[in-house]
Amino acid sequence: MIPPLARRGLFLAPLLWLAGCNTVVLNPSGDIAAQQAHLVVVSTLLMLLIIVPVMFLICLFAWRYRKSNTSAEYKPDWDHSTKLELLIWGAPLLIIIVLGLITWIYTHLLDPYRPLSRIDENRPVAVGVKPLEVQVVAMDWKWMFIYPEQGIATVNELVTPIDVPVRFHMTSSSVMNAFYIPALAGMVYTMPSMETQLNAVMNKVGVYDGFSSNYSGAGFSDMKFKYHGVSQSDFDAWVAKTRAGGGTLTRAGYLDLDKPTIKHPIMHFGSVDKGLYDLVLNRCVAEGSVCMNAQMEQDAMRMQAAAAAKDLPKDVCEPAKVATATAQPIRKE
Repeated sequence: MIPPLARRGLFLAPLLWLAGCNTVVLNPSGDIAAQQAHLVVVSTLLMLLIIVPVMFLICLFAWRYRKSNTSAEYKPDWDHSTKLELLIWGAPLLIIIVLGLITWIYTHLLDPYRPLSRIDENRPVAVGVKPLEVQVVAMDWKWMFIYPEQGIATVNELVTPIDVPVRFHMTSSSVMNAFYIPALAGMVYTMPSMETQLNAVMNKVGVYDGFSSNYSGAGFSDMKFKYHGVSQSDFDAWVAKTRAGGGTLTRAGYLDLDKPTIKHPIMHFGSVDKGLYDLVLNRCVAEGSVCMNAQMEQDAMRMQAAAAAKDLPKDVCEPAKVATATAQPIRKE
């Protein structure tokens, strides 16, 4: 027969399983993700300032004013207490104000479009340091990474040097997806014909998980990749090896690769057709197709010409000015 106290303890046994969990979100290896984890912890502690006292008082009142406690003070005519009202409304109001201030600060500080100002909490970004550019394309159901400065590309494998700012330019070939490496930074959405950005830095050598965090169809569960944070020398060696051993990613090759696949293997390309990412962004990879930015520019010119011919007011042409831009970035919600 199990003693009553031991039976109660059995309900807490599942908590031991949490000891084996990889809490990467709260223990990341990149500075941006570390700041986001700090924000989560601070916000949680602030909210616990209300939750813990409320839960304690619920238990206290239930115990103190239980039916069998005949010595408890009974005030049937009590209806107001200024001190209690100040406590009930004042404390939550102050916490909401603090939470709002912290959220406002971190919303601007951790804006994914904002260039990095530091490598970590002890090291600012040196003057003149240029971030590594990586172009990301979410496909069905795999990830493509193009390194425009190095002239290489990979599928389902991302490699960057540690302590080097990285600027990701992201789009999608078909449906909405979400690029997420928990150890590096928060998730950022990708959409076809649109571009989003993410500035981040990895501070520790290691292999990390990356995946899509937005459901996108049958192969969503296997839309994963490995992210390697390596030293600068190892990154240079990896680039040289990829250039020497990889094939060429042409426009025709991309169209073939863009066909839906599940559990797609890692691929490396030693060279990439110039401007391929821009062609994907403007949906004109296929030979003979018209790029969206060119189409919008032509439409704008026709609208302006028509307005000039009819001598229409200038405000009629305003939509045309907006249309002259290429596919515009969208921000994370």
